[in-house]
Amino acid sequence: MSEIYRVDVEITAPVYDTEVTSRVLDAVANVFPTADIEEEFGEIRAEAHALDHFSELLHRQEILDTARGEFFANREGDTFSFALKKQAAFEEYVNFSVGKPDELGEIAVRVRVEEPSLEAYVDHIAPPTEDGRPVDA
Repeated sequence: MSEIYRVDVEITAPVYDTEVTSRVLDAVANVFPTADIEEEFGEIRAEAHALDHFSELLHRQEILDTARGEFFANREGDTFSFALKKQAAFEEYVNFSVGKPDELGEIAVRVRVEEPSLEAYVDHIAPPTEDGRPVDA
């Protein structure tokens, strides 16, 4: 049973004067390796159409419930957004940025789901859990 998902993922991250651009680029690439990444003055911009590796990281770190909470808390219509800490992403680790913004800025991610539905896509990348284990939705 293979679902077809149509999503557009926009990723942006500021690059400050005190940062090495290639490290910010690596942070984005480590979490979103299939993204098309562009370097602009003071910013990294990327676009992707899948979150498979990101989903693997969520499973590996066992933070599916946390991810689902972030996705649904920041939902607007067919779009959800979230922010990640750059340093964690550089280490290929997902750490959601909540509360006070990080002084170096965050990796901002905006996901627009075309098919099937936002809920179905979230279930695909971060399935509901029971006793800490993913369950089929």
